[in-house]
Amino acid sequence: MDLNATQLSTLRRFDNLELLARQVVEGFIVGLHKSPFHGFSVEFAEHRLYNPGDSVKNLDWKVYARSGRLYTKRYEEETNLRCQVVIDSSSSMYYPEGTENNKLQFSIMASAALIYLLKRQRDAFGLSLFADEVEQHTPTRSTMVHYKLLFSYLEQMLQNPKRNRKTNAAKCLHEIAENVHKRSLVVIFSDMMDNSNEQEELFSALQHLKYNKHEVIMFDVHDKETEVDFDFENRPYEFVDVETGDKVKLQSNQVKDFYVEHLAKYRKNLALRCTQYGIDLVEADIRQDFTQILIPYLTKRQKMM
Repeated sequence: MDLNATQLSTLRRFDNLELLARQVVEGFIVGLHKSPFHGFSVEFAEHRLYNPGDSVKNLDWKVYARSGRLYTKRYEEETNLRCQVVIDSSSSMYYPEGTENNKLQFSIMASAALIYLLKRQRDAFGLSLFADEVEQHTPTRSTMVHYKLLFSYLEQMLQNPKRNRKTNAAKCLHEIAENVHKRSLVVIFSDMMDNSNEQEELFSALQHLKYNKHEVIMFDVHDKETEVDFDFENRPYEFVDVETGDKVKLQSNQVKDFYVEHLAKYRKNLALRCTQYGIDLVEADIRQDFTQILIPYLTKRQKMM
């Protein structure tokens, strides 16, 4: 079951982010079991295969009697993977304003679904929020208390949006790279809207994440119809820079070719750099469902296990 925009809108009325995350993940898993991706391990295994040298005190002899294979019981503190979820909360992420699903809302809800799935699999999860500076950074843990704490941070962002915040993704990602536990999976939600003169520094920050032995998935969050394709009616508009407040009035078709060409060039450069650094760059169109978020995570997770 994929949750479309209408279903998401209905769920949001419950004002319960955890309910939304559970609905997304449970529906996703049902669909996954019927799809070509059925081999993915999305169900939490209460046991893991016994390896020579492991303590025998946790062997489950009942499972051995049924299967003829040795498994040890797994406990709350045991984790397979550490995952740091990073969300860009700068003003550009509030686009499109006045709608039920802007880029920040999409990123928060996608992150909630991802954290719920991590908890389900007893993986460890942390959260970093940034705009022009790192505003929140938690370590990775797998406890229920930590899970509730992260959801409280996400809900605060949904309920108390802050405007007029610029982006300094480069500086913030450098800082996060230094503070994330070695050998983690770092999942970034951002529209990567930095000033052009900072692009090389931004690419350097992404390289820094890889230098510190992290696996990285970067979701390029955007409204494809308007931000990438610049699909506006051919009439006068007033375009507003949500970070600086600068305004310009123009006819959309006067700038469309120029805008699309230059944005495509930047996005191509970003994709090339990510390929060079071994970063998974995923286009995340906010008008699409959450499968685009969870499948890349599961693919990366399988490679790391």
